[in-house]
Amino acid sequence: MLCALAAAAGVAAWLYLLLARGRFWFMPLSPPPAPAGPLDARVVAVIPARNEAPVVGSAIASLAAQQYPGEFTIVLVDDHSSDETAAAARAAAPPERLSVVTADPLPPGWTGKLWAVSEGIRRCGPLRPDYFLLTDADIVHAPDNLAGLVARAETEGYDLVSYMVQLECRTPAERLLIPAFVFFFFLLYPPAWIRDRRRATAGAAGGCMLIRRQTLERVGSIAAIRDALIDDCSLAAAVKHAGGSVWLGLSTATRSIRPYATFGDVGRMISRSAFTQLRYSVWLLAATVAGLALTYLAPPVLALACAWPARALGIAAWLLMSMAYVPVLRIYRRRWFEAPLLPLAALFYVAATVHSAVAWWRGKGGQWKGRTQAVMPIRGD
Repeated sequence: MLCALAAAAGVAAWLYLLLARGRFWFMPLSPPPAPAGPLDARVVAVIPARNEAPVVGSAIASLAAQQYPGEFTIVLVDDHSSDETAAAARAAAPPERLSVVTADPLPPGWTGKLWAVSEGIRRCGPLRPDYFLLTDADIVHAPDNLAGLVARAETEGYDLVSYMVQLECRTPAERLLIPAFVFFFFLLYPPAWIRDRRRATAGAAGGCMLIRRQTLERVGSIAAIRDALIDDCSLAAAVKHAGGSVWLGLSTATRSIRPYATFGDVGRMISRSAFTQLRYSVWLLAATVAGLALTYLAPPVLALACAWPARALGIAAWLLMSMAYVPVLRIYRRRWFEAPLLPLAALFYVAATVHSAVAWWRGKGGQWKGRTQAVMPIRGD
């Protein structure tokens, strides 16, 4: 009886996700709208970089090659790198297009990335751009990416426009886990709900975000989210809370060239912010683990190990899960028959989430670029 109830709950969960969660799983590619007028908005790209010498040159070169008719400037903020990040950036673009600045020392209460972004915005303040393009040092932009982002914002009236870019998906770890990462992200932040001004759901992908300067100033600039580890979604939430509008889409032409070659690499990427996503709550952690187990792990177990009717319901839930997963596999050029492996990816994500909580409790949360950015507060007696 318990097996049958668990299996029925799994079927109900997947029917809800397929039919009532903003069709997050559909993964449509949305070409930018035709601009209503000339694209003459002034844009400044701000790229925070710390020890990014292997990738930053390609990112800067792609920005310098943008087919954008308006005024466009690139500012790279070197966050005290110990490698040749600054030199690699300078070699990739002419000095009239690129400025390389060094961030001031990291003050208390800030994450390193957001301090570097804030420094870049402050240093280019006199330019008074219409938009800031906030992007990462590993993002290679398609030549028409900036023009498309500006056209979307200008034509459709969005304050923040963002792309989930194409991630590396070559190694066995990436092939199993990266499509699942995009699937889970869109499940948490359905793009249709983000675009809906009536809903509170807000999300963005930090690798590629275009934001209006006036909107950024209205929400208190980067200082308003200075301690956020999930900075992209925090910024989107601030924009929506202030009455702004947000758009999130998917791009296959603009891509990240940062590899996550091993399972450990992907695990560290997830663990860095997973417990932050749960607001450091042990109750939310327990509920999340239980929910993931019921939704993703139970169906194949019930399908393979239980008697009828639990087996039939388990097969049905597993089939619904696989159907939902096929579109993101197509985006990443994976075969449809890999869809039933999503429970293995979910099991990995459950383990990484638990590891994230343990790291936080041990005072080693949010580690990135040699910094520990999320530490459990010490309580007095």
